[in-house]
Amino acid sequence: MSLEFSKKLAAHETPIPGVVLYDLPVHGDNRGWFKENWQRAKMVTLGLPDFRPVQNNISYNEKAGTTRGIHAEPWDKFISVATGRIFGAWVDLREGPSFGTVFTAELDASQAIFIPRGVGNAFQTLEDNTAYTYLVNDHWSADAQGQYTFLNLADETAAIDWPIPLDRAELSDKDKAHPRMADVTPMPAKKVLVLGADGQLGKALRAQYDGDTSVEFAGRTEFDLTRADSFTGRNWKNYSAIINAAAYTAVDTAETAEGRAASWSLNVAAVAHLARTAVEHNLTLVHVSSDYVFDGSRESHSEEEPFTPLGVYGQTKAAGDAVASVVPRHYIVRTSWVIGEGNNFVRTMANLARRGVKPSVVNDQTGRLSFTEDIAAFIRHLLATEAPYGTYNFTNDGQVKSWAEIAADVFEQSGASRSDVTGVTTADYFRDKKAAPRPLSSALDLSKARATGFDPADADERLAAYLKSGVETA
Repeated sequence: MSLEFSKKLAAHETPIPGVVLYDLPVHGDNRGWFKENWQRAKMVTLGLPDFRPVQNNISYNEKAGTTRGIHAEPWDKFISVATGRIFGAWVDLREGPSFGTVFTAELDASQAIFIPRGVGNAFQTLEDNTAYTYLVNDHWSADAQGQYTFLNLADETAAIDWPIPLDRAELSDKDKAHPRMADVTPMPAKKVLVLGADGQLGKALRAQYDGDTSVEFAGRTEFDLTRADSFTGRNWKNYSAIINAAAYTAVDTAETAEGRAASWSLNVAAVAHLARTAVEHNLTLVHVSSDYVFDGSRESHSEEEPFTPLGVYGQTKAAGDAVASVVPRHYIVRTSWVIGEGNNFVRTMANLARRGVKPSVVNDQTGRLSFTEDIAAFIRHLLATEAPYGTYNFTNDGQVKSWAEIAADVFEQSGASRSDVTGVTTADYFRDKKAAPRPLSSALDLSKARATGFDPADADERLAAYLKSGVETA
């Protein structure tokens, strides 16, 4: 069979999710041929995942009929033929609805195929002196073989139609002993690690991912972000993403010497450790930001607005955002006025209403509430849809209100009177008090979040449901 020259570089989807067959341009003349077997820029532009290969392996096979597999490995592979021709067979051995899906194709030197982690790989040589070459994005080790998943080449469920029958092919004893499909343990998906899992947002993420065994949760006792050794005791190869829901949020205490150190430690130094880990292991980093990175001088803040933090807390959140943004695969979710399970403004106002207290509340700081159930759902949406990486503003939708207006809403829905809440300026409220400066406008532009296909729930509707849940007596 002669090699086809001068094909255009092209990608072809297959029935197995993530498995893509590529045509490679081969240039030849009377002397032989040349091809770009792997060209990162062109192939990433074509849609190949930027899987960052670290090792190149070659399998040389002297005789036609040599058959190897079916091996599902814990890394991604980019496979091609250096010389000769093969019949390739791939079986999805990953957990999920596509488990057991089969794809076969004949490959020569003008083709290549990308095989994601967990998809079983096998080939049979169709010519003597065939060399099968592959790039992988992890270093092979003897220990790694314990993470392989295998399927028997003769499995009746996969029903692969080998060009050379297996009883006439060259197989290893190990490959002959691999299990049938019914006895295969599917390869589990890579994990998502949620840090800060005991905070308001962390608890909402627990609820959002309830029952999903691919998501792992760690509070401070399980993963202390301020300790360097927290990052060294984990096999990051088994993870795909980190969601950082931990932060130092004591805005006023951050202005003290002790608070300043703690805020920089958790909001910046720890994020630097996370960013380094994400870069080294090609992970997606989801980092939660704050409206405090802005001074509040604009009516509405877009993702492109330059940082203008007023106090230490805002400065550390801005610095953390800058660090997280260097991770190639990052989502920075910028939010404000967070309400969830735990101490928060709505809970405080509901309890004051119940006790008959008539508070003074600032009326010149405006924004929208962000309920943690919706922040968690948006984070899940970004990861599940593989939305474009970058920074996204996210709050609940609806009318921009002041803290005093929201407090009045809480009082009214708690059975008290709106008039029990007295509006006061920020300057008067904090007069003679040690307090951090606050942005007067915290309203965030939500158009970029909506463009991902996520429709933020109305803040007033969420507030009513939150209060009806019995939070006022908590």
